[in-house]
Amino acid sequence: MPIRTVIQHGPKGKRVVAFAIDWPGWSRGAKTAEAAVDTLEAYRARYRTVARHAGLESEFDAAGALDIVEDEVGVGSTDFWGISFAASSLEQGPMPDEELERKLALLEAAWRVFDDVGARVSPEMMKGPRGGGRDRDEIIAHTFGTEGGDFAKKIGVPTPREVMLTPKGLRTHRQRYLAAFREYNEAGKKAGRSWTLPFLLRHTAYHVLDHAWEMEDKDLS
Repeated sequence: MPIRTVIQHGPKGKRVVAFAIDWPGWSRGAKTAEAAVDTLEAYRARYRTVARHAGLESEFDAAGALDIVEDEVGVGSTDFWGISFAASSLEQGPMPDEELERKLALLEAAWRVFDDVGARVSPEMMKGPRGGGRDRDEIIAHTFGTEGGDFAKKIGVPTPREVMLTPKGLRTHRQRYLAAFREYNEAGKKAGRSWTLPFLLRHTAYHVLDHAWEMEDKDLS
């Protein structure tokens, strides 16, 4: 089976993002659609770890080429950040139970990758050309703060950053977040005012993996 891939362009055409609709978190941006698709393909091997942790390694290995099933204009955040910040037409309404559980397993796998990377990389990260950039603990705090304080509150389970920075608090947050996805999906509810549930799930996985890969790339150990 080919990998269903969506392309979203920023309204001003400054950046483009490509993402695999059935593999939450596998998403990459670039300045052109061709470059975004090429970069997405280049990250196939890195995403395989997520599929393996989710028990979907065989399915992932058997998948074929990237297949562009939708090419659309997204929102301004794509121009600015080079990320997808809007649901595609394939991410509307509630998900069948089997699809939801599969994608939740991939989200849990993305969390595991993030935790594993955070535990093994150097506390100090490689800096940018001008000496800027966050260190490991700052990246972790940002990731937890955004997920708990922004994403999770859209489905009624906000968690303070300081709580997520404790092992027990993090476990509890993730259990509540997964349960809320199931409850909202069963009720056919949106995430907040405008986000669809499939998009929230995909965006959460993307944010976690993007920063996990950032830490790997900036590791000084």
